[in-house]
Amino acid sequence: MILYILIVIFTVSAYFPATGNPHWFFRTPDFIRLQTIAIQLALIVLFFLFESRYSTFSIILIISLVATTVYQIVKVFPYSSLYPRKKPDFPSKGTLSILAGNVLQTNTEYHKFKALVKQYDPDLVLTMESNSDWEKALQSIEKDYPFTVKIAKENFYGMHLYSKKELFDVEVNYHVEEGVPSIYFKYQITDTKKVFFACLHPAPPSPTENDTSKERDAELMIVGKYLRDIALPTVVCGDMNDVVWSRTTRLFKKMTGMIDPRIGRGFFPTYHADYWFLRFPLDHLFHTKDLFVGKMVRTPHFGSDHFAMYYEIKLKTKKTNTRKPKLNGEEKEEIEELIEKSDS
Repeated sequence: MILYILIVIFTVSAYFPATGNPHWFFRTPDFIRLQTIAIQLALIVLFFLFESRYSTFSIILIISLVATTVYQIVKVFPYSSLYPRKKPDFPSKGTLSILAGNVLQTNTEYHKFKALVKQYDPDLVLTMESNSDWEKALQSIEKDYPFTVKIAKENFYGMHLYSKKELFDVEVNYHVEEGVPSIYFKYQITDTKKVFFACLHPAPPSPTENDTSKERDAELMIVGKYLRDIALPTVVCGDMNDVVWSRTTRLFKKMTGMIDPRIGRGFFPTYHADYWFLRFPLDHLFHTKDLFVGKMVRTPHFGSDHFAMYYEIKLKTKKTNTRKPKLNGEEKEEIEELIEKSDS
């Protein structure tokens, strides 16, 4: 009986995100798909080990579980290292690198993060959850990174940006929630070409944060609409507090025409750094088709509950079609609904 109950739970819950309900309870199964696939496979094995008399009900139950397991594997498989992909080795004429990490506001192992900055020597350093203590601790890197954007906050949504080169057209936005910033800027990748960056850290749906995903979903849609009018090579980077196979993130990629460099490379789960069995890929980078990511590395643990990510981004020499994809009426309506829901 317990086995039956577990099979029902892990069959039905996998479809909760498809209901469109923004409450964290219904969105959580999206985050734990990798873990639930492992549990589902174990339940399938246990069913055939212990089920001695096959009834109509038990046969329907196991078929449903197998079908749901396949459904989940299909969702996540493109982000595994087993997925076939073309190697990102295009002729390029400009390179920039970024080290991006949610440092955890209460983490005081500043020296470990600064050691990562020294190890990877990126052109840009982006920190999230950085407060005034982190700002003071990172002053020592400013001799190498003199161009900065500092948004120290004590609400776990501070953000700091450090650059070796001048930043252009810097904007700090609060799209949805007061106290939850994003940073826009342009970076000179070649003598004649700039790259537009949007650095994000929307609040997640969880029992301890927002009850629903309305605010996070709205921010992604607002940023996505804005990026459709940007003609420059574009990068979106940060702790998105969402998994890449969720409906919202897939819609964001569709509306912007952006590429996820994770596809075919691996899951790169960045949270929770302390528990290997409970890790989700929450920290992302997306880019337009005129760019490609040559190197992508998850860093060693530095005391935060997240791992940081290091990327080397290159500008393609060959001109690439970067026109934004057309959206159908249903997709346009969904985008507007997700934005409007944040006000309700």
